[in-house]
Amino acid sequence: MSQDRPNPDELLARVQADEARAGRGKLRVFFGYAAGVGKTYAMLEAARREQAEGVEVVVGYVEPHGRPETEALLQGLEVLPTRTVPYQGVTLREFDLDAALARKPRLLLVDELAHTNAEGSRHAKRWQDVEELLAVGIDVWTTLNVQHLESLNDVIAQVTGVIVRETLPDAVIERADEIELIDITPDELVERLLAGKVYLPVQAERAVQNFFQKSNLVALRELSLREAADRLQKDVDAARRGRAAPGPWATHDRLLV
Repeated sequence: MSQDRPNPDELLARVQADEARAGRGKLRVFFGYAAGVGKTYAMLEAARREQAEGVEVVVGYVEPHGRPETEALLQGLEVLPTRTVPYQGVTLREFDLDAALARKPRLLLVDELAHTNAEGSRHAKRWQDVEELLAVGIDVWTTLNVQHLESLNDVIAQVTGVIVRETLPDAVIERADEIELIDITPDELVERLLAGKVYLPVQAERAVQNFFQKSNLVALRELSLREAADRLQKDVDAARRGRAAPGPWATHDRLLV
């Protein structure tokens, strides 16, 4: 058998995988190493470009965190009402999964993939809401920080001294159709924090003294770059197999962000 010809078993597996994906929505993840790097902003900018090209875009849930620049990007986009949930004397705003399923747009934006839903919701985690949306053919764009990956939980705790409670299985990201790394330097992020562009001033000062220490940010950034590079290599390998290339492509270890 020619080395240039695809392996029959691999070809069959690809056909079966394509059939399984038929009718399923596509998942795009805007991925970063910490709050404030610009994931939600980048997602909204890209969504506005899609809308300008005629794609039906609806915002299922976006958390602007009081950032004027982010709130401005919501203007002109259809935003679904949130679901209100009373909890211990306060009212929580939650993504309304049933409203999104009823609306069934071509593209739905659902921020903060690792979020834990309020008690009484159909699913415990937002990533499970997203899985239900994808299953009925809705394309979903979402955001995620590296510290929420389940496999890195122990590493994150060792590096930062913080145990991250909200995690999701790595398989959720591995099944994503596209991962876009959103990256700025730790110095830029600290500047944004101190300028009040991420949290309120009192919260920002406390954050810089704790989780957002520069040494932590450098380590988290390295982890996010490594995860993105690993995903890129998997995509290259899959593309090479799909084209039945006989050996490794002449690529270099380079990542553009």
